Amino acid sequence: MSLEEAKRQIDHAFTREDLKGPSFENVFAGAPSFLRRKYTKDLRGVDIAVTGLPFDQAVTNRPGTRLGPRAIREASLLQTMDKPYGWDFDVMSAFAIADYGDMAFDYAMPSEVPARIEAHIEGILDQGAACIALGGDHSVTLGALRAHAKRYGPLSVIQFDAHTDTWADDDAARVDHGTFLYTAAKEGIVVPERSVQIGIRTDNPDTLGFNIIDAREVQAIGSEAVAQKARDIVGAHPCYLTFDIDCLDPAYAPGTGTPVWGGMTSHQAAVALRALAGIDLKGGDVVEVSPPFDTAGITAVAGAHVATELLSLWGYTRL
Repeated sequence: MSLEEAKRQIDHAFTREDLKGPSFENVFAGAPSFLRRKYTKDLRGVDIAVTGLPFDQAVTNRPGTRLGPRAIREASLLQTMDKPYGWDFDVMSAFAIADYGDMAFDYAMPSEVPARIEAHIEGILDQGAACIALGGDHSVTLGALRAHAKRYGPLSVIQFDAHTDTWADDDAARVDHGTFLYTAAKEGIVVPERSVQIGIRTDNPDTLGFNIIDAREVQAIGSEAVAQKARDIVGAHPCYLTFDIDCLDPAYAPGTGTPVWGGMTSHQAAVALRALAGIDLKGGDVVEVSPPFDTAGITAVAGAHVATELLSLWGYTRL
C-alpha cells in the first residue's frame, strides 16, 4: 500500500493489513486502537500485543480508571505518524504490534477478576506475543504478574509509583490496589531484592525487602542515576515494569485516584524510562489513569507515552 493510499483509508484499526509501520489517519477520526494498530484476537505473527484491563473496583479513593484504557488509546493517536522521539529505531516499524482489545469480565463479581486477568494475559503469552497492559487500577498488575511468572519464573519488578502497594493483606478474597505487591511477594512470583520502587512518597514501614528510590532521591540524583541504580539492582533478571501514573506529580497527572504531591515530572519519567534500555523486559503495564478527574486529558497523554516507551523498551533488546 502506498503512502497516499494509506492516507485515504479510514479506520486503520480494522482495515490495515500490515501490522508494522506508522498510520497516517486523521488523529481526530476513526476507531481509536492503541497507536492505530489492528484490533485482533488472532496473534499469529504478532510480536507484542496491547490490551486493556478496565477494572477499578479495588480503589481506596476515587474510581474512574475503568475508563483509562479507552482514554489512553485515544491519546495515543497523537503518536501514530512518527517514531517515538529519541530512540534509534521505530518500534512500530520494527515489530508487529496488535491491539488485543479489552478483557471482558462481570463487573458485579470483582473477586473473580484477578483470575480472569491471569487467564487473559496467559492467552496472549500462549500465542507467542508479549503483552503491555493498560489499566485499570493497580490491582490488575497481580494477575499479570502471575501470568508472566508462570512463563518466566519469579520476576524482578520495576515499579514507578507514589505508593509501595505492599500493605499487608492475608485475606485471599480481597482485591485491593494497595496490596497487590504484598501478595505477589508472599506468593514468591517476584524477587524483592532484585526489584526497585521509584518515586515513592508515602509511608509504609514494611518494605518486604524491596529496594526504594523515593521521590526525594529522584530529585537529588536525577533520572539518569535513578535508571542506572535500577539497572544495577535488576541486572539480567527477567523483569516486569509497572507504571502507576500517580508516580507523576498531580501537576502532570491530575487524573488519578490517589494523587500525592511532590512527584516526578513527565520529563524526569521520560528520561528514566529511556535510560532503562537494555533490561530484560518481559511485560509491563501503565495503570491508574482516571479520565473523569482530568478534563484536559493530559494524564491520558502521559499514560499513552509511557505505554509507547514500554513497547520500545521491550523491542530494544530484540532488534
